[in-house]
Amino acid sequence: MAGIYIHIPYCRQRCYYCDFHSSTFLKNMPDFLDALIKEIELEKDYLAGESIQTIYFGGGTPSVLNAEEVDAIIQQISLYHEISSSAEITLECNPDDLNPEYIRQLAASKINRLSIGIQSFDDRQLKAMNRRHSAEQALAVVKGCQLAGFDNISIDLIYGLPGMSLKVWQQNIQKALDLKVQHISAYHLTYEKGTVFSHQLKKGNLRECDEESSNQQFDKLLDMTGSAGFEHYEISNFALPGLHSQHNSNYWKQVKYLGLGPAAHSFNQTSRHWNVSHNNKYTDGIMAGKPNREIETIDKTTRYNEYLMTSLRTMWGVDLEYLMQEFGGPQTTLFEKSFRKYIDQGKAIKEGHFCKLTRDGFFISDKIISDLFES
Repeated sequence: MAGIYIHIPYCRQRCYYCDFHSSTFLKNMPDFLDALIKEIELEKDYLAGESIQTIYFGGGTPSVLNAEEVDAIIQQISLYHEISSSAEITLECNPDDLNPEYIRQLAASKINRLSIGIQSFDDRQLKAMNRRHSAEQALAVVKGCQLAGFDNISIDLIYGLPGMSLKVWQQNIQKALDLKVQHISAYHLTYEKGTVFSHQLKKGNLRECDEESSNQQFDKLLDMTGSAGFEHYEISNFALPGLHSQHNSNYWKQVKYLGLGPAAHSFNQTSRHWNVSHNNKYTDGIMAGKPNREIETIDKTTRYNEYLMTSLRTMWGVDLEYLMQEFGGPQTTLFEKSFRKYIDQGKAIKEGHFCKLTRDGFFISDKIISDLFES
């Protein structure tokens, strides 16, 4: 079982918080798509014949593609890989791209899961983030997707925004829940270097959300999603039972994946490589049969730290049996000894052979995880 991630590096408009690799110069997209189709062929052996259980179109804004282009990419993948009949195939979309005809076309395609970047149901916040859609449009689009037959829909929300009150955040959560979607991804705003928000913060035009307000908003998120029957299965992700993002869950469980497109990462459990974060250099390299990328061999310490980092962010936690099998007895004993103090503080628990963080532990998860790393 393996996954494929496809990075579509184009957006119609740049959001003020985003530092993901993307371009608003869509005229080069046909050349990119030719290169992407060729990269699928070049990398046909990377996953060593494993069945494909998940395909994820991320970006950027994958909904800049038309339905025929999406189908062509999936068809090319199917030429070189066995795609499971139960495969989860996700397309990230922006509400402003999802007109009724496009929704109808997607519903007739192999896409069976939508991840819709709504971010907020407050028009003032949407404008401040430089989003292209309105709150009303976002609500209508989700309902339109449901009417078209999509029954696995995730929406993205952002909290910790400048000036965001707890009341407004609560209203955002409630509107998401009222839509009866199956999955919610909620991320705290971070001021990434080079973004418009980062520049505005440095100039004093924005005031960062304080820690107390951030914690209150996260607390409200946990309360409301929990009351609505959602499982908090990863720090930023909430799903109805059985409807976790299979693709993202596989990242956290160290499953192999192939990344296609500029800036995309690939992982085969022994090494990782990532494509150049530059559209023209990516396209030129692929078309010449010499991909522009970097490669990293993953040593035992890196594997260990990455396993802790990903697993402790989830509701499953660290599997001591897996730790013993992969890293040996002494490493497992050392982990349990270090983890014990967080159990004593009420920040963590041990259930059978699983060690996981409690609700209080999630609030300081970065500190706990870094403390447990092997240097």
